[in-house]
Amino acid sequence: MTTKKTHKQRERTHAASAGRSDVRSWLGLLVVLGPVLLVSMDGSILFLAMPRVSQALTPTADQALWILDGYGFAVGSLLIAFGNIGDRYGRLRLLTVGAATFGLASTAAAFASTPELLIVCRVLMGVAGATLLPSALAVLSELFPEPRRRARAIGIFAAAFAAGFAVGPVVGGLLLERFWWGSVFLVNLPVIALFLAFAPVLLGEVRAALPGRVDALSVLTSAAGLLFTIYGLKHLAADGIAVLPVGAMAGGAALLIWFAARQRRLVHPLIDFSLFRDRVFTIAIITGLLPLAAWSAAAYLAGIYLQSVLDLDVLHAALLALPGAAVLTVTSVVVPGIVDRVGKRAVLVTGHFAIAAGLLALLATTATGGIGWYIASTAVAGIGYGISFAVVADTAVGAVPAERAGAAGAIAETSNEMGNALGIALLGSLAALVFRLQGPDLAPTLDETLQLPGLGAAVAAEAKAAFVTGLHIVAITTSALHAALGAVALRRLPKGESGGTPEASADPVPTSDHLETKA
Repeated sequence: MTTKKTHKQRERTHAASAGRSDVRSWLGLLVVLGPVLLVSMDGSILFLAMPRVSQALTPTADQALWILDGYGFAVGSLLIAFGNIGDRYGRLRLLTVGAATFGLASTAAAFASTPELLIVCRVLMGVAGATLLPSALAVLSELFPEPRRRARAIGIFAAAFAAGFAVGPVVGGLLLERFWWGSVFLVNLPVIALFLAFAPVLLGEVRAALPGRVDALSVLTSAAGLLFTIYGLKHLAADGIAVLPVGAMAGGAALLIWFAARQRRLVHPLIDFSLFRDRVFTIAIITGLLPLAAWSAAAYLAGIYLQSVLDLDVLHAALLALPGAAVLTVTSVVVPGIVDRVGKRAVLVTGHFAIAAGLLALLATTATGGIGWYIASTAVAGIGYGISFAVVADTAVGAVPAERAGAAGAIAETSNEMGNALGIALLGSLAALVFRLQGPDLAPTLDETLQLPGLGAAVAAEAKAAFVTGLHIVAITTSALHAALGAVALRRLPKGESGGTPEASADPVPTSDHLETKA
C-alpha cells in the first residue's frame, strides 16, 4: 500500500512539474513574440507614414527610399552573423542587448530632425533587429524540444511575424490620425520594456558547447556586397545608366561571389550552403524571399496609390489594409496543421499561385477607382503570404540540430527581411523607372510632382496615370515570378513530402553533450 501511495505521489509530482514547465514554455513564447512583432512591424510601419515624414523632413527621392529600406537591408545583411553569434555566445544575452538597443534607436528615430539622422536611426534599428529574430526563433528549440509542440510554437511565431508586417501600415495609419509621425517609433518602447523585465525570468540561456568564432571578414563582405549591388540597381532605375551605379553593381556582385566561395572553405561558415542540397529547404527559402519582395512592394506602392492617386486620408487607407492582414495572419496560424495532412509540396504550390492570382487583381485598379480590387488582391495574395511565413521558419529550424537552430533560423529570416528590402528597392525602382518614362518628367516621384506649385489638372492626371502604370508593371512582374516558382515547386518537390513534424520524425534536439543550458 505504501509503495502504491509513493508511486501515485511521484506521478502527481511529475505531472505538476510538467505542468509548470509547460506554463513556463508558453509564457516564454509570449515574451519572445513581443520583439518579433516589433521587428517585423517596423519593416512596414512607414508605408503609410512616408507622406507625413516627407512633409516634415523633406527628404529627396533617394533619401525616402533609404528611410524605408535601410532598416530592411541592415536586418537582412546581419541576421546570419548574429544568428551565429547567438549560437556561440548566448542567445538570451544577445536578445537582451538587441532589445535595449532597439528601444534606444526607436526613441532617437522618433525625434530625428533631418532625413540623414532618420536614416542612421533606421539602420541602427535594423542592426538591433538582426540580433533579435534568429535568437528568438532559436530559443523556441529550448522551450519546446518535442517536435510537434515546437512546430505549433513556430507556427505562432510565424503568425506574429506575419501579423507585424501586415498590421504595420494599419498601426502607422491609426497613430498618424492622432499624433505626429514620430509616434510610429515610440510605440515600440512599452513592448521592449516588458521584454527586458520578463525575459531573464522566463527564458534560459542556450549556446553551442564548442562555439568556434564568427568570421568578421564574411560579415563585412556580405553586407557590403548587398548594399553596393542594391545601390547600383536603385540608381540605374532612377537616373539611367552611369559609371557609378554600374561600378557599384559590379563590385557588389563580385563581393557576394567571393563571400559564397569563402563560406565553403570555413569550418564555421555564416551560411551553411549544404542545407540547400535539400530541394524542399531551397524552395522554401526562396519562398521566404520572393513573396516578401512582392508584398512589401505592393504594400508600399498601394499606400501611395490610395493616398496620392485616390486622395484617401491615412486612416481610411489603413483600414482598407485590414482584410488582407487578417487573412495573412489566420493563414500563418492554420498552415502548420495543414502541412501535416497534405505535405509541404501542396502547400508551397498553393501559396505561390495564390500570390500570383492576387497580384493580377491589381491590374483592375485605375487612376480614378479600384478600391474593391485592391481589397480582393490583398485577401487572395494574403493566403500565399501567410503560407510563406509559416512554412519557411519551420523548415529551416526542423532541418538542423538545435545547436545550429539560430544559424538556420537566420537563413529563413534573412530570406524574409531581404525580400522585404529588395521588394522596395528593386520593384520600387522598377515603378520609379516606369514613372520617369511615362510621367510628365517634372519630378522623380508622384508625391513630389503633385506638390509642385501651379500644377495643372491635366498634368496631375498624367502623373497619376503613369504611377498606376508602374504599379501594374510591378504586379505583372511579381505575378509571373510566383507562377514560375509555383510551377517549379510542382515539378521538383516530391509528392509525398511531409510536414516534417510527425511523431515518426527524428527529434533533432541533441543531448546535453552538445548544448550548455542555463536556467
